[in-house]
Amino acid sequence: MKTEEEYDVVVVGSGAAGMTAALTAAHHGLSAVVIEREKVYGGSTARSGGGLWLPGPEASTYLKHVAGDEVAPARRDALLAYGPEVLAFVEKHTPLEFTRVPGYPDYHPEAPGGLAEGRTVEPRPLDVRRIGADLETLAPPYRAAPNGMAVTAVDYRWLSLGMRHPRSALTAVRLAASRFRGHRLTMGQALAAGLRAGLRRAGVPVLLDTPMSGLCREGGRVAGVRSGTRTVNARRGVILASGGFERNERMRREHQDLGTEWTVGAPGNTGDGIVMGEELGAALDLMDEAWWGPSLPLTGGPYFCLAERNLPGSLMVDGSGRRFVNESAPYVDVVHVMLGRRTGTPHLPSWLITDRTYRDRYLFAGRAPRTPLPRRWFDAGVAHRADTVEGLAASIGVPPEELRRTVERFNGFAASGRDDDFGRGDSAYDRYYGDPRQRPNPCLGPLLKPPFHAFALVPGDLGTKGGLRTDERARVLRADGTPVPGLYAAGNTSASVMGRGYAGAGATLGPAMTFGYLAALDLTG
Repeated sequence: MKTEEEYDVVVVGSGAAGMTAALTAAHHGLSAVVIEREKVYGGSTARSGGGLWLPGPEASTYLKHVAGDEVAPARRDALLAYGPEVLAFVEKHTPLEFTRVPGYPDYHPEAPGGLAEGRTVEPRPLDVRRIGADLETLAPPYRAAPNGMAVTAVDYRWLSLGMRHPRSALTAVRLAASRFRGHRLTMGQALAAGLRAGLRRAGVPVLLDTPMSGLCREGGRVAGVRSGTRTVNARRGVILASGGFERNERMRREHQDLGTEWTVGAPGNTGDGIVMGEELGAALDLMDEAWWGPSLPLTGGPYFCLAERNLPGSLMVDGSGRRFVNESAPYVDVVHVMLGRRTGTPHLPSWLITDRTYRDRYLFAGRAPRTPLPRRWFDAGVAHRADTVEGLAASIGVPPEELRRTVERFNGFAASGRDDDFGRGDSAYDRYYGDPRQRPNPCLGPLLKPPFHAFALVPGDLGTKGGLRTDERARVLRADGTPVPGLYAAGNTSASVMGRGYAGAGATLGPAMTFGYLAALDLTG
């Protein structure tokens, strides 16, 4: 049986971009609805760290440096002009409150306009009593914190150091005690749930288990969305915020020559919005890009590495047994080198090499220091162990003498505190996830103590970065620069305002929310 309903604005996707768009439309007097293909809401937002990069116009020089000439100046300016306004709007109309992540640098703090103290904010822990029944349909996190602890981005930095630093121990004790204060959400879970609470308060329905099967056109404009036999009409327009295409095998093979097995993006991100926009004549940009990050291909799914590469006592090599990159560089940059995007020479396979001191000191892929690694990691070839560097080289198939020379050269850099090959530790970003007690360089420590370990690293991602071409009002554009009437896009459904760069933590979610906000504003007229 066919059913039909009508709203001013139809939003496709219940991540941060989509929910911000719907919330904005509602508070400007428009009727809005969010449709979501999954049985849970939140998308990749609920799986994320929840950070937001939303500075003002003072970041103009820096954003231009990061995004490059591929991004229209008007789009960059729109992000910086409206970002702080978006943050204030969300705080006013949801139970969310945000706080700065202290000391988390921009990803290129030494670039023109970059800041070593950073610009990232994150949600404060959110009491689940503010969420009510919507907690049951919140998408699960990428990896849940142990024992229900409310871990923030700041906490993660110190927890990664194991018991190496006094603040690490204090953080662990505080988080353990926090379990007795009631259930609280943090990071992307807090952001998604807080936005959903704002929608409920504003009377905006979220239709779960409602996959988009097509876009409706009327009089040359996009006028609604089909979901099977159901039609949801849009008097003013449709906002596509349905995520990227990281879970679409065909699209990834076509545009990136990679599959879907190493992404941590939401299961529902199969590129539907991008495909349907393209069918209406929309142009595409940056389809070969993603929010890359070196990842461990663990048996239970990929693990996106943040601190593991920065901590002293580790280095990365390729199949030659030689280093090829600053291991502590921003994760997108490291994978660009792994894939050979700049030079044309890929560095795959890649391995993270460590010694026993590293394993005795630091958290690794969620495993506490000194705890045995799972046997299944070794059986699957993800992890290797040997009592000598040469034995480790033989295990992973790299030239033993070359790996020995690499380790000895690296140990010399650790002693001097200066990486003469790749400058590891020179940037404030490198040092953020380093060990403050490691002198003279918090990112450089020697590999001396057996057993030695090697861990496979693959080009994983948080989601794809390319999509529909849009303008500063989030209108979807054709190749000739004219808009597709009635169609808007935000988040990973649209090509990123960051271009091929990455400004800082939250440079995915901050722009997603801002352009969702701008799309709704444009629809208000």
